[in-house]
Amino acid sequence: MSIKTKLKDFVYAALFAAIIMVLGFISFPLPFSPVPVTGQTLGIMLAGSILTVRQVILSVSTFLFLGIVGVPVFAGGTGGLGIIVGPRGGYLIGFLIGAVVIALLRGKKKNILRLGLANIVGGIGVIYIFGVLWLSYVTELGLSKAFLVGALPYIPGDLFKVFAATILASRLQAQLKWQSS
Repeated sequence: MSIKTKLKDFVYAALFAAIIMVLGFISFPLPFSPVPVTGQTLGIMLAGSILTVRQVILSVSTFLFLGIVGVPVFAGGTGGLGIIVGPRGGYLIGFLIGAVVIALLRGKKKNILRLGLANIVGGIGVIYIFGVLWLSYVTELGLSKAFLVGALPYIPGDLFKVFAATILASRLQAQLKWQSS
């Protein structure tokens, strides 16, 4: 791997980590759930839709590391290890796995339907699985109650984010040749 490729990976990773962080300021608490509505899942979907797997791992890991050490990059300008071990932690860990799944499922050819499906599977399914399981464990709500307060109310908004990320990513990929093997 050349120095140019490594530098490109780090630049894209930093750019998308920053995008995910900024989208965290779009955050609305729900009175019935410890999990806020946030713009960060859109950033995760965009990262998975545009970046290589290596770049996705670097980007989301950077975001998570900064948040864990206390930089206020998580939803609502929060940070610290307490957020990861609290009710929202599973969703945040799901961000990394979900973005990687999106990058793996989207394929190399520009297929908007496949990209949309990858965003649904990785950007909703994977994140919800990690999030709801962790929410259930930490709060002792039980799986069905955790699903009702930690997933169900978010599905319409996340489907809109899937649509937005899929359209934005397909247009960006067409205009910019960011994708490297």
